[in-house]
Amino acid sequence: MEKIITLFNHKGGVSKTTTTFNLAWKISQNDKRVLVVDADPQCNLTWMFLGDCFDEYYESDSTCKMNIKDAVSMAFMGKPQPIKEIDCPQHERNENIFIIPGHMDLSANESALSLAWNSNNAIITLQNLPGAFYELIHLCATKYDIDYVFIDLNPGLSSLNQTFFIYSDAFIIPINPDPFALMALKTLQNILPKWKKMAREARELFDETSYPLPEKEMKFAGDIIQRFSLRKQKPSRPFQEKIKEIQQYIGKDFIEHIRLSGMMYNDERYTANEHEIDFCLGEIPDFGALIQKANEARVPVFALQDEDMKESGVVREGMQERRDKFDEIFKSIAKKIIEVV
Repeated sequence: MEKIITLFNHKGGVSKTTTTFNLAWKISQNDKRVLVVDADPQCNLTWMFLGDCFDEYYESDSTCKMNIKDAVSMAFMGKPQPIKEIDCPQHERNENIFIIPGHMDLSANESALSLAWNSNNAIITLQNLPGAFYELIHLCATKYDIDYVFIDLNPGLSSLNQTFFIYSDAFIIPINPDPFALMALKTLQNILPKWKKMAREARELFDETSYPLPEKEMKFAGDIIQRFSLRKQKPSRPFQEKIKEIQQYIGKDFIEHIRLSGMMYNDERYTANEHEIDFCLGEIPDFGALIQKANEARVPVFALQDEDMKESGVVREGMQERRDKFDEIFKSIAKKIIEVV
């Protein structure tokens, strides 16, 4: 059975999509088959995956319906035909990664989903909606013999995000060390347990539908600190202080809240340092000039080939050195995720 992991923070601008793509790629290098799901109407993950073929994919008659919205449209339109798996694009430079492409009109399903969650199963035509996307994900994961599914969510606390979140075996919180980080964590520690409680209660309500809700536990796999500058190979002083503050808050207040809802693994699953358990999966500094090269090549920064850099001399050597450092960072994070989840 595939393991489903969501990267979620309702605060925008935390590089959630880029990290989803990079982690999925790195885990696939551990002889794992990975499916990424673009559940963000902005479709940035799909663009990263398809690149120059993006427009053609949505315009071609053979592929225009092969996306996360159209593939479940029969459920939202009340049609009698069942949801079926789609042909998921495979990355041209990584045979172990597939994608369920996003759709810019996915948010059009928001009101129907919200009504379905709040109708207590009283409206028959809405009963199949909360489990519809999971049916698609599971069918596609089975078709491609997937080990891990990574779902990229949009910022916000919408019913769409709630729906995809409750499909999760585990979740990761990407965080920027900025003044709003703790505010976001305080919101999440209250909202996420409520979502889990709603999922637990809804499973029984939707048990007899065509697409029942999965039995998932939504465990906290850890956080990832990212988007900070370095000074002498370490986060600059303001970032160091904020990172320390974030980790202290997660290790105490955040964990205390979500543990009560059964959203924690046993402590031995997490990395332990000399003094306490460390819930941080890794720290990822700014990519600098590498990110533009990676976007052009449609690969993570650590997967850049020398020819992708289109530079020479000391400039290339500097890029190679930074690429290799990011490779070690993501290798460590992927190893922890596999161990925890």
